Amino acid sequence: MIEDMTKNFTLGGDLTIRRLGFGAMRLPFGTFRGPARDPRTGIAVLRRAVELGVNHIDTAAFYERSGVRSNELIREALTPYPEDLVIATKVGPMAADDGGMLSREAAPDELRGLVEGNLTDLGLDRLDLVYLRVGGMGPVGGFSIGDRFAALAELRDEGLIRHLGVSNVDTAQLAEARAIAPVVSVQNRFGVHEQGDRALLAECEAAGIAFVPFFSLGGGGAVEADETALRRVAARHGVTTHQLALAWSLAISPAVLAIPGTGSVEHLEQNMRAADIELTSEDLADLA
Repeated sequence: MIEDMTKNFTLGGDLTIRRLGFGAMRLPFGTFRGPARDPRTGIAVLRRAVELGVNHIDTAAFYERSGVRSNELIREALTPYPEDLVIATKVGPMAADDGGMLSREAAPDELRGLVEGNLTDLGLDRLDLVYLRVGGMGPVGGFSIGDRFAALAELRDEGLIRHLGVSNVDTAQLAEARAIAPVVSVQNRFGVHEQGDRALLAECEAAGIAFVPFFSLGGGGAVEADETALRRVAARHGVTTHQLALAWSLAISPAVLAIPGTGSVEHLEQNMRAADIELTSEDLADLA
């Protein structure tokens, strides 16, 4: 249910959150192959995010590097948790022995252990939102997710999970999941740099399902947009291209929830100012 076209979204009919949230992936590391960050920096970023009004944090147990783990940083920084804070996490990928996050996909009977691990690491009795994250970093879709999503639906029925989402899916996989249990959110690669999922976004908007882009600032090897257009529109508003890309995400649909991630307090504060940028129809046309 869409609550406020500019600021808020009601997730699953009962959790009203601000559309500009925070993604925790960058807390343990700056780059995919870089060293671990100082955990004290991650704690400072999380506390500042909440001070700035963030009440939606997206995380995963496999966001970790050399013993620095996003879930543990969240628990240390923010417990006792603010009453309105919604924490979303993802399960599905199994960590490799060398710490790689996408070694293989969990079987249905392995998902309970992953959910319980998130509960323990975050210090929670119930997870607000759990995504089934499927596939690797290649093409999306082309296989069934029903058995694994059904396993999560059983955990929802038991009360370990409040709401369910799916991540890295196509329209057929979303339909398969929705036939099993309610889906309140879809998390896919999308942004001004890569707009291929516009039809799926429109489907989510029509159904009242949140659409949560990952790599919305062009990370993860996404295709580069016309940087001239990005710079031109950003200059009109006196903002950075990253701020402009976030503002674009929030402007194209009231169903979009942005979750930019960073390991820097300064960068966090820049990202949060994107919520106040109002784009015109001319801006949106330039960035289409």
